[in-house]
Amino acid sequence: MMNKKILVTGGTGFLGAYILRELIQKGYQVRAIRRSSKIPDFIEPELMQQVEWVDGDILDVVSLQEAMQGIDAIIHSAAIVSFIPKEKWKMQQVNVDGTANVVNMALEAGISRLVHISSVAALGRLASGGMVDEEKKWEESKVNTDYARSKHKAELEVYRGIGEGLNAVILNPSTIIGYGDWHSSSCAIFRNIYKGFNYYTSGLNGFVAVEDVARAAVLFLENEISAERFLLNGDNWHFQKLQNAIADGFNKKRPSRKAGPFLLGIAWRMQALSSFFSGNRPLLTKQSVKVALSETRFDSRKISKFLPGFSFSSLETSIKNACEKYLQRLN
Repeated sequence: MMNKKILVTGGTGFLGAYILRELIQKGYQVRAIRRSSKIPDFIEPELMQQVEWVDGDILDVVSLQEAMQGIDAIIHSAAIVSFIPKEKWKMQQVNVDGTANVVNMALEAGISRLVHISSVAALGRLASGGMVDEEKKWEESKVNTDYARSKHKAELEVYRGIGEGLNAVILNPSTIIGYGDWHSSSCAIFRNIYKGFNYYTSGLNGFVAVEDVARAAVLFLENEISAERFLLNGDNWHFQKLQNAIADGFNKKRPSRKAGPFLLGIAWRMQALSSFFSGNRPLLTKQSVKVALSETRFDSRKISKFLPGFSFSSLETSIKNACEKYLQRLN
């Protein structure tokens, strides 16, 4: 693969930018699709300058076809993450239809390898919580979000491509944490804690360092494992533990007020009302509350059988390093 040219979708996003970084550091020729002139500024500029940026959109088949010219393999990380009900159809378009376009064009172009970045959400949550691994089958549940449904449907498009001869593998990271644009994605939790957010929930979830997901994506690009999925999860933590670790990293006061179902129910309804009149995106929604209150553990032992030398970073260390970088940027 080292002499191959790699196309990355979603390269301007949080994870996509780290995937570009990993590829450039390993000496790959890299092309990335972007919809605007914005280039991630949380990655070293000298690395981002080595990326061949092309204007395009995974919903535009013509631009996607052009972007794949001369490409040997693809890491598909473009997606929309949202828990806002009115963005359901936007996620259907980008996450499902966009993935279908990538799969179709990859088959047409004879691409030798596709790494699809999915999510643990695509496996589905259970109202009763419990442990989730790669063997879990999708079940419709009231705790599944519209985002989860869109990622599940996107995976079906990849499996269809595999059935048609595409050499592809699926990666399912849990909630990704690290240093990035703290006005978007899961990075926003760092901003909220820094600004004194004082509430925590009883929920439990899986978390993984962004560098680990990028590293795994490139390692799977380099092997021939196909028609398999791999769950990527550094550890299972209560949200309170995560928030405390971030607060400690910023030398801020830890959140001390527990937000239960009743309080969160009032909060998301007030947010919805405020959003209706202001037009601003709500910080809290009914679907995000479901995730915050659920208790789901994720088992990622399968990856060690296929990548014996791979190990996940300590969440404590990853959070500490991310906090230091956020502080450096603020100063």
